[in-house]
Amino acid sequence: MTKVKIIGAGGYGGVGLIELLLNHPEVELVALVAQTETGQRVDSLYPHLRGFCDLPILPPDDPAAAVAADVVFFATPDGVAMRQAGAVLEQGAKVIDYSGDFRFQDAATYAEYARRIGKDPDHQSPELLSASVYGLPELHRDRLTADTRLVGNVGCFAIGCILGLAPAVHGELVELDGLICDCKSGVSGAGKKPQPGFHYPARYDHMNAYRLQGHQHVMEVERELQQLAGQAVRVTFTPQVVPACRGILSCLYGRLRPGLSRQAVWEAYQQFHADNHFVRLYERDANIGTQHVRGSNFCNLLVDVDERTNLLRVIAHIDNLVKGQAGNAVQNMNLICGWPETTGLDRPGQYP
Repeated sequence: MTKVKIIGAGGYGGVGLIELLLNHPEVELVALVAQTETGQRVDSLYPHLRGFCDLPILPPDDPAAAVAADVVFFATPDGVAMRQAGAVLEQGAKVIDYSGDFRFQDAATYAEYARRIGKDPDHQSPELLSASVYGLPELHRDRLTADTRLVGNVGCFAIGCILGLAPAVHGELVELDGLICDCKSGVSGAGKKPQPGFHYPARYDHMNAYRLQGHQHVMEVERELQQLAGQAVRVTFTPQVVPACRGILSCLYGRLRPGLSRQAVWEAYQQFHADNHFVRLYERDANIGTQHVRGSNFCNLLVDVDERTNLLRVIAHIDNLVKGQAGNAVQNMNLICGWPETTGLDRPGQYP
C-alpha cells in the first residue's frame, strides 16, 4: 500500500482528502498534520468520520509527524509548501500542493503572481519550480507520470474556466479578445477559518463580487489558454460569493468567429473532451446545476451558442471541494503513481 500523509489535515481541503482516500484501494493514511486543532482525533473534530478514521491530528514538531510517506499532500495556504516541500522530496516522497506555490514553473512568473495577490514575490524554493507540473490532468496528463515528483494542484475557480474555454480556444472557435469568466462560488471556498464577511448573518441571503483586480486564479486561466492559443489571452474575470455551502458555477462567454454553427461548436467540444472521463457535456436544454456535481469529481459543461448575439456560452459546474480541490488532487496522485486516473473517484455525486 502507498503511504499517504496530509499536512493541513484539519481544514476543508484536508478532510475532503480523508473522505476520498478512505475509499481508495491503493493507499494507507499514515499521518494527519496541522498547526491547529492538534491533539484531537480527526473523528472528534469531524464526527462523520467515526468508525472510518481515528488518527490524531499531529503538530508539525511531533516526532510522529515525521513518519515516512510515499505521497504528501499539502492542503495548506500559500507559503507553506514552498518552505517544506524540499525536505519532503529529499525523503523520497511525491508532493501535491493545493496552493499557488508550485503552479508556476519559474521564479519570475511566480513573482508576478505573488505581486498581483499582495504576497511576497520571493519564492522560498525557486530551484524546485522547474520540476513542478501544473496539476490539471485533462490538459497535462502526458506530464503527470511516474517520473513526476511535485504537482501544483489547479485552483478551484480556474479549473471550470479552463475546461470550459479550452476547446473554444484550441479549436479557434472564438475571438481571443473579450473572453469573460463570470463565476459564483459557495462560501466553503473561503476555507474553514472564520472571517467577518462569512459570518452566517452577514452571508445569509447575500451575494457579492469581490477581488475584481488581482484574483489569484486569473494568471492560471490566462496561462493555460495562452498555451493552447499560441498567443496572448486576457480574460475578464468576476468572482462572486453566493449563499450556498459548496459548488462553483462559471458562466463563460466568447465571441464566435464567423461562419460557425452551434453543431460545429458542439462537435469541437466533444472531440476535445473525448478522453476526459470527468468532463461531461450537455446541450442547451439540459436542466443541470451545481447540485448535480456535489460530492463528485465531475465538471459538467453546458455548451450553447446564442445565435442572436453570436456568442459562445458555456456554463461550467464543479464541486469546489472535490474537482476544485481534493478530488482533482487525488486524480493527480493516481496519474503520478501509475494507477488508473479514476481510481477511488469514479462515483456519482450526492443528491439532492
